[in-house]
Amino acid sequence: MDLKVRRARLSDLEKLILFAFEEAKDAEGIEKVPATLKIGIETALNDENIALYWVLVDESDVPAGNVSALREWSNWNAGFYWWIQSMYISPGYRGKGYLSKLLDGVKAEARRQGGLELRLYVNKDNNRALKAYLKSGFIESKYKIMIQGL
Repeated sequence: MDLKVRRARLSDLEKLILFAFEEAKDAEGIEKVPATLKIGIETALNDENIALYWVLVDESDVPAGNVSALREWSNWNAGFYWWIQSMYISPGYRGKGYLSKLLDGVKAEARRQGGLELRLYVNKDNNRALKAYLKSGFIESKYKIMIQGL
């Protein structure tokens, strides 16, 4: 089966909510509130300045996975870093090279817009994701992510 990647549409919203819910459980063992996910994803689908979404679809155009990215302006380099915000592939499609296919969709758009590089953050205990990202060409950054609650 050869799946393809296309930009997500508002009609994909319910699948994207499900994918985000499952991604949170897989990555961090937490359950997110579907109503909050709906607001977050729908807002981004309606405004590309917030985030861009792509879906991995089967021959019937049913989503089997997704990736979203957002842009961060760099005043040092006068361009945008593209951050992978979310990535999910349904269990039956994992390990078949579809992660790279989804990332290719993001990279093509980032290149078209003059992006500088792809970046992502991943839970340090999510060994499966770490292995997949390394296999797809990501390398560890010299930067460490730090946070401060508001």
